[in-house]
Order: sequence, then C-alpha cells, then structure tokens
Amino acid sequence: MPSSMPRRVWILACAALLAAFFGADAAFASEASLKLPSFSTPLFFGGSTSGASILIWGLAVSALGLVFGIVQYTQLRNLPVHKSMLEISELIYATCQQYLITQGRFIIQLWVFIGAVIVLYFGFLVDDPDMNFGRVGIILLFSLVGVAGSYGVAWFGIRVNTFANSRTAFASLRGKPYPTYSIPLQAGMSIGMVLISVELLIMLGILLFVPGSFAGPCFIGFAIGESLGAAALRIAGGIFTKIADIGSDLMKIVFKIKEDDARNPGVIADCTGDNAGDSVGPSADGFETYGVTGVALITFILLASHDPTTQVQLLVWIFAMRIMMVIASLGAYLINGVIQRGRYADADHMNYEHPLTFLVWLTSIISVVLTFIVSHLLIADLGDGTLWWKLSAIITCGTLAGAIIPEVVKVFTSVNSRHVREVVTSSREGGPSLNIISGLVAGDFSAYWMGVVIVVLMGIAYGVSQQGLSVLFPIAGSSIDASPIFAFGLVAFGFLGMGPVTIAVDSYGPVTDNAQSVYELSLIENVPNVKSELKSSFGFEPAFDKAKAFLEENDGAGNTFKATAKPVLIGTAVVGATTMVFSIIFLLTNGMTTDLDKLSLMHAPFLLGLVTGGAVIFWFSGASMQAVSTGAYRAVEFIKQNIRLEGVEKASVEDSKRVVEICTIYAQRGMFNIFLAIFFGTLAFACIEPFFFIGYLFSIAIFGLYQAIFMANAGGAWDNAKKVVETELRAKSTPLHDATVVGDTVGDPFKDTSSVALNPVIKFTTLFGLLAVELAVELSKSHPGLTAALAAGFYAVSAYFVYRSFYNMRIEGAATK
Repeated sequence: MPSSMPRRVWILACAALLAAFFGADAAFASEASLKLPSFSTPLFFGGSTSGASILIWGLAVSALGLVFGIVQYTQLRNLPVHKSMLEISELIYATCQQYLITQGRFIIQLWVFIGAVIVLYFGFLVDDPDMNFGRVGIILLFSLVGVAGSYGVAWFGIRVNTFANSRTAFASLRGKPYPTYSIPLQAGMSIGMVLISVELLIMLGILLFVPGSFAGPCFIGFAIGESLGAAALRIAGGIFTKIADIGSDLMKIVFKIKEDDARNPGVIADCTGDNAGDSVGPSADGFETYGVTGVALITFILLASHDPTTQVQLLVWIFAMRIMMVIASLGAYLINGVIQRGRYADADHMNYEHPLTFLVWLTSIISVVLTFIVSHLLIADLGDGTLWWKLSAIITCGTLAGAIIPEVVKVFTSVNSRHVREVVTSSREGGPSLNIISGLVAGDFSAYWMGVVIVVLMGIAYGVSQQGLSVLFPIAGSSIDASPIFAFGLVAFGFLGMGPVTIAVDSYGPVTDNAQSVYELSLIENVPNVKSELKSSFGFEPAFDKAKAFLEENDGAGNTFKATAKPVLIGTAVVGATTMVFSIIFLLTNGMTTDLDKLSLMHAPFLLGLVTGGAVIFWFSGASMQAVSTGAYRAVEFIKQNIRLEGVEKASVEDSKRVVEICTIYAQRGMFNIFLAIFFGTLAFACIEPFFFIGYLFSIAIFGLYQAIFMANAGGAWDNAKKVVETELRAKSTPLHDATVVGDTVGDPFKDTSSVALNPVIKFTTLFGLLAVELAVELSKSHPGLTAALAAGFYAVSAYFVYRSFYNMRIEGAATK
C-alpha cells in the first residue's frame, strides 16, 4: 500500500466493506449453485465413449503442447549468439526480473481485496450446507492459481523473448532476412503453445478432478484471479513501457542522436518496457482472455440449459473445439515453416508481413475445416441432428474473425497502408500537428470499420442461432430466446480459437523491437577484430549494413502484427463479457421470468447505468495516460541531466537502472489508484440498483470496444509512419523524422497503455461484478436502507482514487505551483 494513502480512508473503506458483508443474512447461492453434471456417462461416438474420456485426451494434447513450447524454448536458448549481444539481452532480462518481482508483490497486495470479498461471500453469506471454510480455502487457492497462471506465463514470455532478441540480432549478421523472421516467430509460438496448454490443463483439471457440486465456485475463483493478474500486469506494464519509450525517443529530438544510442540511459529501460508492456501484458492478457471466455460459456450453459445431457454435450464440445484448435495451430505452424523456408531461406529480400499473414489464414482455414469434422463426430445427434453444423457455423464466425480482423487492422496500420502513407505525407509540410491529426483520422475510421466487421460476424451468428438453437435453452413461462447470447459467446470463443498463433504473431513484435535495440547497444561493429572473430568462431562474414536494414524492416512488420492482435483481444473481451452479463441477468430475473421490464431504456436506472459506463471508460483512458505523462516527464528530466555524449560509448548500468526504477514507481502508483477506483466503483454501482449495474456493464463493454480500437489503431498508424520515414525514406534526424517521432510518442500511450488495458478492465469488472451484484441484491432484501448508504460510501472511496489518479499524479513544476 503506497504510504501516501491516508490511513483513515483505508480503515473506513475496509470497515464499510466488513459491515456490509457481515451485516447481511444468507444470500441466494448462485456461484455456489453452479453444479457441473457428471461426465462419466457414455454419450459420444454412438454411446461408446464418455465425456471424461474425451477430456482426458485433452489433458494429453495440452501436455504435448506444453512439451512443444518447452522444446522451442530450449532450441532458442541454444542458438548461436555473440557475447556482446548476449550481455545486453541478459541485462534486459535482469531488469525485467526485478520489475516482475516488484509487480508480483504488488499483485498480492491487490489480491487481498479480492480474497476478502471471496471469504466474506462464500464463507458467511452463501446459503449452502456443503460450503465450509475448507472449501472457501480451496476457492481462494484457485484464485491464486489464476493469479499465478497469468504471472507465470508472463515470466515465461519474457525469458523466451530475451533469448530470442539477441539471437535474432546475431542471425541478421549473416546477411539473409529469413532468420530474422523465423526466430521471433519461433519464440512467439513457444509462448503461445505454453500459454494455451497451461490454461487448458488447469480448466480441464477442474472439470475432471473437482467434484461437480463444487467446480462452479472454483471456476469463478480461478477466473477472477487470472483477471486480476492480467489487469495488473497489463495496466502497469503499459504505463511502464510507454514512460520508458517516450523518455528514450525524445532524446533523438533533443540531442539529435540515433535510435537506441548506447549512450542514452533510457534505452535499456525502453527494452525492459518492450517486454513489460508488449510481452508480459499480452501473455497475461491472452491467458486470462482464453480462460474467462471459457468460464463465461460454462456459466451460461449451466444457468440456461437445464438438461444434464445437453450440458455435458455442450461442455465437452466446446473443450473439444479448443483441443482441436491447439492441434490446428501447431499443424499450421509446421506447414507454414516448410513453405516459408522453401521460399525465403536463401532469399536476399522478403516482405516480412507476407509469411505471417499466410500463417494466420492457414490456421484459420484448418481450424474451420476441423471444427465441422470434430463437431459432426461428437454432437451429430444433438437436438434434431442439424445443430452440429449450426454450432460449427457460429464458432466459425469467431475463427474467421481471428483472420479477418488483422486484415482490417493492416488497412490502417501497415507500413504499406494508405492511411500510414497519409500520416507521412501530412507530416512533410504540416509537421507534428498534421501528423497527429492524420493519425486520429486513421483511428476513427478504423473504429467504424472494425465495428462493422464485428456486427456482421455477430449478425451471422445471430441468424444461425435462430435456426432451431432455442431448444437447447428452454425458458419456462417466457418467450425469451437465450440462444443468441450463447451464439455471441461462441463467437468470442472462436476469436481466440487459434490462440497459439494469435499469441505468436503478437509476441513477434517485442522480439523484433528488442533485436534492433540489442544490435545497437552491443556496439558489435566496434568490437576489435570482430569480423575475423565471427569468421573463425561462427563461420561467416558479417554484413552489418544488411543486418541493420533487415532488423528495421522486420520491426515494421512486428509493429503491424502487434496492432492486429489488440482488436482480437478487445473484441473477445467485449463479446465474452456480453455473455457473462447475460448470465448475471439470468440470476437477477429468475431465469428470464421476472423484472424483464427493467432491462429497458424506460427504466431510468438502466439508462443511467449506460451513461455511467462511458464516463468510467474515458476516466480510465485519461488516468492511465496521466501516469505515463508524469513518469515520462521524470524519466526525461533524469536522462537529460545524466546523459553523457562525449568520451563514453555506453551509458552506465546504474543510470539505466535508475530509469527503470522511475518507470516502475510511476507504473505502480498509477495502477494502485486505477485498481482501487475500479474495485470500489464496482461495489458502489452494484449497490445503487441491480439494473443500473447491468446498464453500466453493457456500457463499459461498448464504449471500451470503440475507445480501444480507436486508440490502438491511431497509435499503430503513428508508429509505422515513423518506421516508413526511417526505413524507406532514410530520413532520420530530419524535420520530417522529428514530426513522426512526436506523433509516435503521442501514439505510444494510446496503443500500448490505455487501449490494451481496457480489455482486462472490462473482464475484471464483469467477473467481480458477478459477486458484487449478488451481495447488493441480498443486502437490499435484508437491509433495504443499507445499500444506499453503502453505495454512497463506496463511491466516495472510488471518487477519492479517481481524484488521486490525476491530482496526485500531476507533473509538479513551475507551471503547477
């Protein structure tokens, strides 16, 4: 807990929380009532195979995926590398380690808040004779497993990427472009396979080995834990990386030095930030997204489908889809490797985006084909015998989205796109001003077209759901059809269906970015007798000019594919959160049979909730960027005072570590304020009125979708406009380059701080909201006057941290005194 937080506020907040929860009578059990059916009955392959047997095969596939990821990791570690480059990558890893250790302690502090709510709810309020403190402890354990999962895959991602960055830089010296493509992709695939395999192992373990009467709460605890870990790492990592990036980049303008100049003490922090923001964040985020969409569907199936046989068939089917898509991703990667090696292994030039695009489409097509085949084998007898292909068609909408969305993103962010070229052109005469305006235009246009794509895909899923899927979710005494909501959840599920490849092309970016930095920081061209050393030790003559060109061009491709993964993740968060919100609606309306009139704009609290969600999204965007602004100011201040350009080749390790420390401090300060504002805000809005809260959840999802897409793609356009100037126009250290650097520094917190962090914020709010709204409903029954007082108290605490997120994070200087 930061020392600047007044002790009185802390005590009052905790006292309010304890008084509210201990003062309530036994609540209706919802999470506690999520009972899994038995998977032991033979229902598949003509009644010869049980669901448990299929899920056990899933454990085996996940274990093989984990082995594959570890083997790739080992191969990367054993690749040749020059000691000058190895020293830099190990220094980067050392600073990353320190950052992660610090963040781990911080996450545990935040977990205490969540753990308190879990204990109070399941330990004291749940009306379930089987619920005891032993079981509460197990739920807490699974929440810690979720935190550890997000944290662990993030650590693994950093270790893989810091192996790959120096090996990529070294491989570029051979004068061929192919290794600079294959090594980052290998690293990304290692991360993707480990991430998805670990996630599947945990979720399948709960399904198979936790008693069905208790598995529901364990899934909820696991999902909340991984969501907390991802939110903390994504938000703090996004703040950290952009403080470092801006602090480093501005030196190019101030001192007219080159990119990644070794004398700049901000460069090591920038490299650390590339991993903290672009590796740690996406790894934890992908782990959480994959899990939360699964938990959302599990919750919905258990609440909306009342037939145990149907529940088993649907649950086994969705996990079979995930198992199949792991196999599809691995197969596509291996096939793509053979094809691209044949095309480019001896080539002197290559377009780095082409093989990555080919991989994404190949994976999508293989996944779609296998979806229909496996669905027919497993659920051909579900319903009237036609539902297998209808469900396959719906999940295909999501699988295709994983390939279509990157194509749309490239229209606005690729180095070859007309929007990026427009940003460059406008910068020639208009300088930073028109550069920034053109980037905003790209972001705005992208949000429109991305919205159209998502609506079309969800619309197709809705249309298919109307062809008889309602039999799966009958609602007694109601004309409401729940099948479209299940269809939307399947679309979100399909978004990440080819998860290993989606994560791989996203992780490609931080490796290419770091590889360029490692090359410059190693000063390998200045190493005495380096050419003869490389010839004698490694068997080749170095091609320095080609190496630098390859690394810069590949960084542009990395920028593009980092940009393509962001809308996939945010789209999954929004569509998946919608499914979870409808699960909450099921609980509030007694299975869609009462209070349906309150889900209307004519119900004032619902409308007010819609308005409130938008306000929170815009506050969050500002709060996260404010932390970047203040931290970057301090970093720039320190670097200006300590940079030495004469008589030294490299900045001191002490100065570099001090910049890392500055980035960490402001990342944690910003994250602490943001988390507690969201935590207490969620409790407050749930206490105001349940349907106000439903409107709020819908609103943050919709506003968050468009805000995230706009910011991510505007930032991507600015980033690659700078890359065009550097690689194609060769115009570094010119006014045009200065203009694009300014635009890129504006885009940095847009694309890598605020936009990407909206994804875990939406999911965490929805998952934690599931607990919060149930507590509020029960309080309103037993203590009608208390909920209003608690809403006011919780909101006062939340507003305090909203206030702190700006006024305690300001840049204190002459202009603010």
